[in-house]
Amino acid sequence: MASEETTTMTPAATPPTRTGGAEKQAPTRAWATRLVIVGIVLAALNLRPAITSLGALLEEVRDGLGMSGTLAGLLTSVPPLCFAFFGVMAPRFARRFGPSAVVCVGMAAIAAGLVIRPFLGGTAGFLAGTALALMGIAVSNVLMPVIVKRWFPERVGSMTGLYSMALALGTALAAALTVPMTDALGGRWQTGLAVWAALAVVAVVPWIPLVRDRSAAAATPEHISATVRQEDSGLRITHSRTAWALAVFFGLQATAAYITMGWMPQIFRDAGVPAGQAGVLLAVTMAMGVPLAFVIPRVATRLPHQGPVVAVLGACGLTGYAGLYLAPAGGAWAWALLLGVSNCAFPLALTMVGMRAKSSVGVAKLSAFAQSTGYLISIPGPLLVGVLYQHSGGWGLPIALMAGLMVPQIVVGTLAGRDRTVEDEVAARAGAS
Repeated sequence: MASEETTTMTPAATPPTRTGGAEKQAPTRAWATRLVIVGIVLAALNLRPAITSLGALLEEVRDGLGMSGTLAGLLTSVPPLCFAFFGVMAPRFARRFGPSAVVCVGMAAIAAGLVIRPFLGGTAGFLAGTALALMGIAVSNVLMPVIVKRWFPERVGSMTGLYSMALALGTALAAALTVPMTDALGGRWQTGLAVWAALAVVAVVPWIPLVRDRSAAAATPEHISATVRQEDSGLRITHSRTAWALAVFFGLQATAAYITMGWMPQIFRDAGVPAGQAGVLLAVTMAMGVPLAFVIPRVATRLPHQGPVVAVLGACGLTGYAGLYLAPAGGAWAWALLLGVSNCAFPLALTMVGMRAKSSVGVAKLSAFAQSTGYLISIPGPLLVGVLYQHSGGWGLPIALMAGLMVPQIVVGTLAGRDRTVEDEVAARAGAS
């Protein structure tokens, strides 16, 4: 399969240069652009149901497979580990086969993993099927900002917002609907998990023409200078301070998100909030990401420096943690809302990935580095919270840890939000050495 890197696409950015070619290229760009938008939305909807549907049925899965409590706990740490490991490979696959082809295969891997994991038998088979689905999620995670940068270079904020909103919606839907759908389909947890494969199958469809139709790939090349192409071909991403700041910011916001998803209901329940209401409070926190994930990237791209947005989100997080410490039950709804706002650092991080590199090649390298490194950073957080909770017998120390991590998140997020690119930083460092 020919690489798409040689014919990178930004349909909205390039006017036709030839009379006959213009008439042919304009319709091609129009249908391809619409197809990419549909593909991005459907792909984003599939990037979390494999995880949140399992969380909703974890007790049933544990009992059905005979998992120990320790193994079930480790299962919740598998997603960030797979995201880190497989995400590193995404730019290499994209260079060889093209981003559209890799995302297409990623959606197929999600569908296959979701179908087979409940029925392979035993814990090992379940983990293998889960890993297959997470591999598809990991490469698509990394390449979504690349595709946005390539096709919509002038609309990074709005398209990242649309993608992030769809991702948040998929997360919330899987968390809310998995148990009712399981009951409606006969009560078997295997069916309740496998049903989400249907959504992944649908997501494969719009990417197939983008892989097969080479005219869509060749319609409009990405217009970047020879200097940028040379910079990106030899870009050593680890030599950029902004790349490191963005990776740490991504890791700390992911840590906060995983802690919130894993432990917030228990904090409320230990404070006397009924179990049903604690679940609703978590749903409220997650639902905040649907509208804000669309708004925040649009605001961020209009600012020369994204530091103020980082600070506002961090302040919401610090206030929410203070409330959980001082009056977890009395102000439960307010704390849930504030932590939901704080968790919207995720779409902000994705937006900054698209803004801190000059071309889709640079974005691919930055996205892979920031997300893979960030997910590795996020792995110990939820486990550490559990250890502190168990040994201290309360939530004082765990909440202090959560609040303490928010401070460096604000600092590195502000550094990552400065108006500069990784290519310029690496070139400046090379020139100074």
